[in-house]
This record gives sequence, C-alpha cells and structure tokens, in this order.
Amino acid sequence: MKRFFQFFIALAAVLWAGMGMASQTRVVINLSEQKAYLIKQDKVILVSLISSGRRGWSTPTGHFRVFSKDIDHRSGSFGSVIDAYGRVINSNATPGSHVPRGGHFQRAPMPYYMEFSPALGMHGGYLPGYPASHGCVRMPRELAAQFFTQVQIGTPVSVVGSTNNIVSVRKALPVFSKPSLNRGPSLTLRRLFGFFAGF
Repeated sequence: MKRFFQFFIALAAVLWAGMGMASQTRVVINLSEQKAYLIKQDKVILVSLISSGRRGWSTPTGHFRVFSKDIDHRSGSFGSVIDAYGRVINSNATPGSHVPRGGHFQRAPMPYYMEFSPALGMHGGYLPGYPASHGCVRMPRELAAQFFTQVQIGTPVSVVGSTNNIVSVRKALPVFSKPSLNRGPSLTLRRLFGFFAGF
C-alpha cells in the first residue's frame, strides 16, 4: 500500500510538472492571416504559414487544448484511390469511394499531428496559398515538426479570425518547404496581438 501511495504521488508530480510546461506554451492560429504562432512565456518563438479549413469545412474558432499527438498520423476520413498501376485516380477520396479492381484506398498522411478538436488538428501538409483543408490546420512539414516538439498534451490552442474574405493568400508552398518565417526576432505577445494578451 505504501509503494502504491508513493507511486501515485510521483505520478501526480510528473503530471503536474507537464501541465506547467504546457501552460507556459501556447499556440495561436490566426485564420485571417493564415498563420500559426507558437508562444512561450509570452514571446513568439515560431511562426508558420498555414492552410486552414475551406468553405464548408471551416476550422472552428475558440479556445482548445491539444489532447492527442501522433508523429505518423493518417486520416480516417480522406485520402486517395490508387489504381492497380500505382497511379492516383482520385485524390479527394473517402473510404467509401469507388476503388477499381486491383486498386486500393490510401489514407491521407498527416505527419506531426497535434489534435486540438475531435478529428481536427495541426499537421504537416500541402499549402496551396489559401484555405483548402477539411478543417485541419496544415503547415509545411519542417515547421509542423518544430511545433510538434514544443507542443505537449494540454497545450492551449486559440483559433481566432475568419476566412470569409480570403481569396488567395500567397504562392503555394510544397509539402517540403523552408519558408523564411520560421525564425526571426522574438516578438512579445502584447506587441503582436495586443488585445489577445489576456486569453
């Protein structure tokens, strides 16, 4: 009984410390700007371009927490149909899509997945230059990997802004890109967001 009690106290201390680390780090996703900000101790330490949910598949706004992480996640809802010769014949398929004889359904890769709402999260993926996902927040793979290492279970995620007036944000970024926005001078949360400083 004494060992169980000691184990329980040690486990509680580890979890408490983890929650403290998560609370010092937060993510702000700005849909209007199509950018995600990783903030530690009220300083922006990483910025990523994003592609959020397209019309009809909007990324929800509000305050969330990361509750699941998977470095090699695959979508359970979307993917591609591959024919018997290995060619993609439907790149916007669902598990119920028609698959020709000898072909197969391949679930969409979502590397460095950080889930903050049921079936929605941040992950590495293609950025066409405008909101294009089914609700997730896509980032260049390298930046998703950097966010993934900094974000813990319990990290707060705030999704703000709107995509209502966005037509085109920028040129497309391939899945493996190295944009110049990933580093730079540290900005304070107050300077960058002003009125969001208290969330």
